[in-house]
Amino acid sequence: MKLFVTAQDLARNEGKALGIGNPLDRLDDRIPWERFRPALESAINSLKKPQVAPGGRPAWDVVLMFKILVLQRVYNISDTQMEYQILDRLSFQRFLRIEIGGYVPDDKTIWHFKNQLAKTGAGKKLFQEFDRFLTENAMALKEGVILDASFIEMPRQHLSKEEKLAQDEKRTSEGWDKPENQAKVRQKDLDAAWTKKNDQSFFGYKDHVKVDAESKLIIDYEVTTASVHDSQVFKSLITSADRGATVWADSAYAGLEYQVHSILNKVEYDVHEKAHRNSPLTDEQKAENRDRSRIRARVEHVFGFMENSMNRMRLKTIGETRTKFSIGMMNLVYNFFRYEQLVRA
Repeated sequence: MKLFVTAQDLARNEGKALGIGNPLDRLDDRIPWERFRPALESAINSLKKPQVAPGGRPAWDVVLMFKILVLQRVYNISDTQMEYQILDRLSFQRFLRIEIGGYVPDDKTIWHFKNQLAKTGAGKKLFQEFDRFLTENAMALKEGVILDASFIEMPRQHLSKEEKLAQDEKRTSEGWDKPENQAKVRQKDLDAAWTKKNDQSFFGYKDHVKVDAESKLIIDYEVTTASVHDSQVFKSLITSADRGATVWADSAYAGLEYQVHSILNKVEYDVHEKAHRNSPLTDEQKAENRDRSRIRARVEHVFGFMENSMNRMRLKTIGETRTKFSIGMMNLVYNFFRYEQLVRA
């Protein structure tokens, strides 16, 4: 083992690594990072307290901190692990443009920055800013859109019967206001909800997405608790902005109410038909559903990328505010990678 590493050794290894290729390098080259600065600064400054006296260390650059949150969502790691990985990995330092041996934000700084953005609802604003960029560059033509939702599971709660009832009723359980129980209560997500699908229980939230059928970019999204039915966000996701487009979705979105809503917004409604008691689907209807599935299945590529390439759609945040921000970042980071793929192709 070599005791001393020369600059030539580092340059040789870096050259080999660059030759193999790193998706983070491609992402860094393609994404217009400075475009997010106004939204980031607006969010952070809105929570700043008036400065009484000069002093203290200068704040970290907001774009640098934003890129750290992007890395965190790509690899789905904790704040502490994020600090360690930046210190340890040259590829992370290169992505963040931090010099070897340079100062690195610690885990508390990362948590605080993320929490500030979550409090101000910046997640949706950042997503919309990149959507404007995609529209300006004609990346999502929006001639056809696909609706779907996926569960975002959270750590399951271990509650007593009384605590479970209190959570269902959106109230504080008896004894939770006592000082000795505050640490326990902070670990309880009282906003998340349980639901069942195909006899399988889920606890957490749902990521409802509207995806451009051609590019597979996420155009819009809504975050709800897991107990909200997929169809409940149809009207908020399909609007007059989709005029002239076709909407594809599975049978969870079927219903006269949603068909009428589509007609009123000049949107072609092409949703899976579903059978009813004593009224099975005809062979023609089954064939039409298969044709719809060929298009609708493209949305599974979106969730598949998040699950496999972004290290699972599972979060450890607590509370609706922070979870909405994390899911918004998940959708935004997916769009970053999908945009890079489209440009490279």
